[in-house]
Amino acid sequence: MTTIIIYAIIMIDIQEVLMPTVPMIRPVSDLRNKFSDISKEVHKANEPIFLTKNGRGDMVVMSLDAYEQNLFESQIYVKLKEAKYQAASTKKRYTHDEVMTELQNVIKNETKKKG
Repeated sequence: MTTIIIYAIIMIDIQEVLMPTVPMIRPVSDLRNKFSDISKEVHKANEPIFLTKNGRGDMVVMSLDAYEQNLFESQIYVKLKEAKYQAASTKKRYTHDEVMTELQNVIKNETKKKG
């Protein structure tokens, strides 16, 4: 059951990546003149707003939540690249049961440390 839920979450995330939204673009002067509007927009949409100066891209404004999510996803991407290189360097493979058992052991050990 948990595997199905995780799979569904991954598929939803993939769909969001594959179906990009139209970026919000505003002039940089709006940052000064309409700051509260921009703040509301970035929090409501949880997407960055691209600011232009003289018709060219100048800055990106995003909510702290969106920034942290972006940072988290970047860290995951780095870990996946590391795993890819590690997998290419060895022929050793693990079964699903081996991985799940090891994860459960790690969780138990972390719980004991905190408790």
